[in-house]
Amino acid sequence: MRNLVNYAVRYAKAGFSVLPMIGKKPMIKFADQPALTIDQIQSYWRSHPYAQLALRTTNFFVIDIDEHPGGADGFKSIADYPNPEYLRDTLSQTTAGGGRQLFYLKRDDCAIQQRIGWLPGVDVKAHVNNYVMVAPSERNGKLYQWENHNPIVTAPRELVQAINANRDDTVGLSTDLNIDYTEKSGTATLFETIVDGLGATGGRNNALASFAGGLLFRGVDPRAVIQLGLLANANTDDSLTQREAKTTIESMIKKEIRRREANQ
Repeated sequence: MRNLVNYAVRYAKAGFSVLPMIGKKPMIKFADQPALTIDQIQSYWRSHPYAQLALRTTNFFVIDIDEHPGGADGFKSIADYPNPEYLRDTLSQTTAGGGRQLFYLKRDDCAIQQRIGWLPGVDVKAHVNNYVMVAPSERNGKLYQWENHNPIVTAPRELVQAINANRDDTVGLSTDLNIDYTEKSGTATLFETIVDGLGATGGRNNALASFAGGLLFRGVDPRAVIQLGLLANANTDDSLTQREAKTTIESMIKKEIRRREANQ
């Protein structure tokens, strides 16, 4: 194994959020934390010179293609995908396990969902608290390797919409599971909003503010409120931009902080 600190610093300078790894496990707690600074990266690698390297999927997402023995073949799924024009040429790598990963920048005008099993053998890693190991890391003696020197292109809107579509198809509920509730609690409505989204275009901001306020009223941690709000927005057919959604949620958090301070 070789020391990857110079690669880690280069990735950080290029605007990526770097994680030091042992195997496929991050060495640090990173969820909802700011990106490591150059000094922090150098410090971690001084202490752990053979740490491997991953990038958090904060400003990009990855289409992760694998072939599972006796199971789904992601390579065939991609080859048979009916809209190959959505999968524009971009930076890609081969993984230590023989898979392939396509890197796309997230869009500002529509949020991307994380989708496990988007296609058979194909996952989409997109959550801000997810990550992907990158070249030249190695695992079990095998390397992650870049396939090309293409820039990471911004995902076509059509690709994002295709990934976000067909949410109901993955659930497969039969009609005999439908229950006619005469009364539904506010908490149940909040849970359903996460799955169903924020509703029609005109009321999305108000719906998101109400959703965030309902969570805060029930004592949900503000960091979790942000993540749940972004997830509800991602599940909205015509979603707000991630920046707009986060601004709305943070405004409700500040309002709740002021309310609690006034009641002390």
